[in-house]
Amino acid sequence: MNMKFSDEKYRLRTIEKDEEYLRSLSLDVLKDDSNLNEEIKVLSNYCRSNGNLIALASIQIGIPKKIIYIMKTDEYDALKEDDFEDKKIVMINPKIVEEKGETYYFEACASCMDNMGLVKRPYSVKVKYYDRNFNEKTETFEGFKATIFSHEYDHLYGILHIDIADKIYNMPQDERKEFRKNDENKYKILSKTKEYKHPLR
Repeated sequence: MNMKFSDEKYRLRTIEKDEEYLRSLSLDVLKDDSNLNEEIKVLSNYCRSNGNLIALASIQIGIPKKIIYIMKTDEYDALKEDDFEDKKIVMINPKIVEEKGETYYFEACASCMDNMGLVKRPYSVKVKYYDRNFNEKTETFEGFKATIFSHEYDHLYGILHIDIADKIYNMPQDERKEFRKNDENKYKILSKTKEYKHPLR
């Protein structure tokens, strides 16, 4: 399949042009969805074409369905530009069962331009989802992986990280990378057990 990401169908949606769309609810994926494999491939190719991406919710590139694609799974990987396709996780119709703990991280988002926000997330997230073959799975993400998942999960409900950030900075990508290398700006675990309540979900 030859896909051009500049095409209207699969282009990146941003708050500059598509804020209303990004704030819409994603739809459940049906088991007999004949477009699913193609759309997962689109997500994969888009992430691989941009080494700075960690993960993506399908609505961000014009597929308003509950699909999350995670390519990089820890903070060390996130600061690099290599292809981590071998670590990918494809999640269909994910549903949070439990979340707890408290972490802070300076998050950015391809859809939110240069807006970086200091966001509180759970340390641990238990999730039920389907894999690409529609096998049901239950998995618990901890630490940085939980932050990645939570960020993408919010996209499915029209929530952006800037909506729940304690602080927001306008900072280009290269500056963000340098900023996060400082110890005081790295991913922080505040608690592993504290009750967590999302402010908007």
